[in-house]
Amino acid sequence: MSDEPIKTKIEDGILEVTLDRPKANAVDLITSRKMGEVFQFFRDDPALRVAILTAAGDKFFCPGWDLKAAADGDEVDGDYGVGGFGGLQELPRLNKPIICAVNGICCGGGLEIALSTDIILAAEHATFALPEIRSGTIADAASIKLPKRIPYHIAMELLLTGRWLDAKEAHHWGFVNEILVADQLITRAWELARLLASGPPLVMAAIKEVVRDAEASKFQDSLNRITTRQLQSIDTLYGSEDMLEGFNAFAEKRDPNWKGQ
Repeated sequence: MSDEPIKTKIEDGILEVTLDRPKANAVDLITSRKMGEVFQFFRDDPALRVAILTAAGDKFFCPGWDLKAAADGDEVDGDYGVGGFGGLQELPRLNKPIICAVNGICCGGGLEIALSTDIILAAEHATFALPEIRSGTIADAASIKLPKRIPYHIAMELLLTGRWLDAKEAHHWGFVNEILVADQLITRAWELARLLASGPPLVMAAIKEVVRDAEASKFQDSLNRITTRQLQSIDTLYGSEDMLEGFNAFAEKRDPNWKGQ
């Protein structure tokens, strides 16, 4: 599956998605819709287990919304597509792991897209910011997500000032997992993706759904939904062939053969 401005590559159950919109990889309405279609395809194809999101070039990952397109008539609150802005933030039931490989400037909506993934790798020259306040608007998704991911006062400082931080500081505050030399970024992303792809897909789906459910719930309420199998991924996991395979593989001291069933 390949289409401009989104390029894709599939190998060994891994989908690599590359945002490719020169000069800065900004997202307009058409691009956002295409990203939603790509990640919907990823979600619904049982052969795909892990996705990598990155961008073309070595200067920009994504600055977010394409202001030039907006000036030419794209509506800021237009139809972003099935997954909301960037195809990820509002796509329901996306219970597969996604790795983000940030290869340059990552700001505004671009940072919000990155925050919608599960693991963030950054090239050592990557930089991050939420500069919306300087344009008289709000980084809406980041205002919800960031204070839950890093210390509250740091998140508020970034939201209220729009200041920039480098990869080292982003790693220090915990929203970047690893910093890599630029030419090793994608190599490491694929290495990590292969590790995840070798794992039990039903368990990974359950982990993502439980984490998502717990964000808006009290501990006991979420735990009750797990123990009573109210979450679809939990109900699928419990009693599955894969769960039994995990037990048997442990008892027989061998590697499990995950089938996603």
